[in-house]
Amino acid sequence: MLTKRIIPCLDVFEGRVVKGIHFKNLVDVGDPVELAKFYNDEGADELVFLDIGASYRSKSLMLDMVNKVSQVVFIPISVGGGIRTVEDIRNALLSGADKVSFCTAALMNPELIREGARIFGSQCIVLSVDAKKEDNEYFAYKLGGRVNSGMKVLQWVKLAESLGAGEILLNSIDRDGTKLGYDIELLRAVTDCVSIPVIASGGAGELYQIYEAFSLGNADAALMASIIHRKEFGIKEIKRYLKDRGINVRL
Repeated sequence: MLTKRIIPCLDVFEGRVVKGIHFKNLVDVGDPVELAKFYNDEGADELVFLDIGASYRSKSLMLDMVNKVSQVVFIPISVGGGIRTVEDIRNALLSGADKVSFCTAALMNPELIREGARIFGSQCIVLSVDAKKEDNEYFAYKLGGRVNSGMKVLQWVKLAESLGAGEILLNSIDRDGTKLGYDIELLRAVTDCVSIPVIASGGAGELYQIYEAFSLGNADAALMASIIHRKEFGIKEIKRYLKDRGINVRL
């Protein structure tokens, strides 16, 4: 049985880790290198860095930061935000990232998934999906969760898998930062229709909600930010809770 992963998410803006609600009202929560080292030592299985500035300047800052992080942690690093070309993928991997994720760029140019997987391998390519429910249907949003792409989430993840995506990072805009729990309906719908790993994201607030992402949503990993950045729960505590309830995690 494959182990389930606990993954801290570090949203980075102008070289600092920030957190908001519904992608807005950002609050500074710390230095990315220091936080990465702390979560590595706490037992995180991977780290996800998302550049929410995604400008040319922030991209340069991000790659420099990833290089520094890669020197102090010993777990996989995924980088997203502003990844728009094969050259961007190459630069991120050369800077020390193990994976790259993209959202808007893939929606605008799905062939980027195919090209990235062909050149670097599917294991490096993560499709980030910012999902929101409208009229009883889930749609993939672009441009930082601001614009409905018109693409239905299930249609999109199936296409991405066929193009070579190795993993899905599934974020619920409706639940982001709310601590109301992961959107299990959305999560289960996606895990049921693809065979590649799915990371649950958006809404973690209580330990039982993380358990539900695995037990009810069939997630392969759970992404979290607020509850660990604010030290409401530690990663070791989360993993012990899950282990006691039969979820296979690395302690």
